[in-house]
Amino acid sequence: MAEPMRGPGHGPGGRRGMAPPPGMKIEKGTIKRLLTYLGDYKFRLLFVMICILVSAVASVASSLFIQSLIDDHILPMLTQANPQFNGLLKAIGNVCIIFGAGIFANFFSTITMAVVAQSTLKDIRDEMFAHMQNLPVRYFDTRTHGEVMSHCTNDADTLRQMLAQSLPNLFSSIVSMIAVLCSMLHLSVWLTLVVVGFAVLMVILAGKIAGKSGGFFMKQQKNLGELNGYIEEMINGQKVVKVFCHEEAAKKDFDEKNRQLCEASTSANTMANILMPIMGNLGYVLYVAVAVIGGVMGITGVANLSIGGEPVLTLGTIASFLTLSRNFVNPITQISNQLNAVVMAMAGAARIFKLLDEKPEEDHGSVTLVNVCVDEGGEMTECPQRTGHWAWKVPNGVTVRQNHENRDVNAAEGFELVPMEGRITMYQVDFGYTEEKEVLHDITLYAEPGQKVALVGATGAGKTTITNLINRFYDIDDGKIRYDGININNIRKADLRNSLGIVLQDVNLFTGTVMENIRYGKLDATDEECIAAAKLANADGFIRMLPDGYDTVLEGDGSGLSQGQRQLISIARAAVADPPVMILDEATSSIDTRTEAIVQRGMDNLMHGRTVFVIAHRLSTIQNSDVIMVMDQGRIIERGDHEHLMEEKGRYYQLYTGAFELD
Repeated sequence: MAEPMRGPGHGPGGRRGMAPPPGMKIEKGTIKRLLTYLGDYKFRLLFVMICILVSAVASVASSLFIQSLIDDHILPMLTQANPQFNGLLKAIGNVCIIFGAGIFANFFSTITMAVVAQSTLKDIRDEMFAHMQNLPVRYFDTRTHGEVMSHCTNDADTLRQMLAQSLPNLFSSIVSMIAVLCSMLHLSVWLTLVVVGFAVLMVILAGKIAGKSGGFFMKQQKNLGELNGYIEEMINGQKVVKVFCHEEAAKKDFDEKNRQLCEASTSANTMANILMPIMGNLGYVLYVAVAVIGGVMGITGVANLSIGGEPVLTLGTIASFLTLSRNFVNPITQISNQLNAVVMAMAGAARIFKLLDEKPEEDHGSVTLVNVCVDEGGEMTECPQRTGHWAWKVPNGVTVRQNHENRDVNAAEGFELVPMEGRITMYQVDFGYTEEKEVLHDITLYAEPGQKVALVGATGAGKTTITNLINRFYDIDDGKIRYDGININNIRKADLRNSLGIVLQDVNLFTGTVMENIRYGKLDATDEECIAAAKLANADGFIRMLPDGYDTVLEGDGSGLSQGQRQLISIARAAVADPPVMILDEATSSIDTRTEAIVQRGMDNLMHGRTVFVIAHRLSTIQNSDVIMVMDQGRIIERGDHEHLMEEKGRYYQLYTGAFELD
């Protein structure tokens, strides 16, 4: 089959376009959209805010206590012959209570926010995974698996850090700044103006640094996703890498991608890391400035202006103000530092929402597949239990082209039942994976119930593309495909695919027991049905020889089994589904001749009484097909059974006799 076109850089050594420039802004809708997820936990968030307020008030109260401690207790006691400590001890007790309230508030807010963060991430991951199940095959054909997985790992983890740490710290810092500002105004307006003026300079500087680092953090997330995609590709293709001695080239490509990630991460973290020392040192400068200015004002007796009505700057006022100035600057530093984490998280959130905004697979079908009971007169009635008989439930208004003797018309009920027989026809079908290149041209074929239809042709001739269209992995550009006389566009995709079984050349087994892998074809199948399917597929013998038989756990895509054994399990998986139509896509091309004979017997059992599409390079496997179609460059150039095509002495004859070989 002609491979779907990939965008630039999706190959092993490609680059996916230019990274966003430094300072690139996050889309406004990203924050708003993220808040909708947090809205489900608004009461817990309200509790967190209350706890943060309590913690901020406790912190400010401790700073103000310094003034009272010095001016109201320590200095008076210095002049007393027999100082009384009752007032001091009472004040210390009150502060301990306030400190305790702040500690408990901080403890509960941290725990609650962790729960909110993890719950929100769970919701987002659930939505991402559910959405990925509804995305068309085209989406995964044009992206590396690692890049898609990066959304659920790296991007989600940056969100977790922001929700659990950055957002609470930002809110706490803002609340603390407001509380500290009010407290400073209570002590001295003049010193407050000094602190605020200095803080404005710090905010401007922090904004410039954070603005530069934000673009680098976004670039870092993008490069990280690409690197993960490349690693995943190389791990999956490790045998190919070694067979073709591609290790050095792979390392070279990896080094280049890793270098790009390193440069972006270095730039981002350099800008982020220099922020804290700069802000910290500026905080010390402010501390010294406030101490000097406050001391000069206190010594010279400059009149103090304050909301609290303090006429002069006392020693306790200055000491308390120094602590408050530090408490005012520290949140600015915290906000500046957390902004980098927020920008990086927003970059991850934007990538996640871009995935969630991908258009899901469209399905406008209204025809469904139902179980039916058939009486002695051949009349069909829908029934809930599995009977081994199926029918298409066709609503009124949907055209059924073919005449069915057993067709049960229920016009009064708004639908009719059409027996599912497995008759598939294609009329003048054109298709291309991209608009620029068409890979199928005017394809017309007929597959009657129970027929075995073989598709033969060179790689890229369009054989697998035809089966992809029957499954509606892709929709055709022109022409029609009918299933039992019903346009497949009118059949709901889930019901269409439930009626089809497919055995691929590349077998995908999942972590779990052999029984569970067979049951994947029919989730409600009993153990007896799975064993019967394994016997039908000629797989029961080797399965019973495994260490735990059907309970043997397979890991790493069944790497402990041979290719033939894995293929037999996949055939059993298709057999337990018991579909009326089977698609066998190069199912025996990667196994040896002796194993092929075993697998072929399993497939022959599976094909009995079903409509079957077979794609094969080995012509010996398709000689007994009812119809053989020879394809070349997206067109059917010959059709007929084996004897007829041999008599014509055309392309099939050349292929069979070896005069012409398949690529």
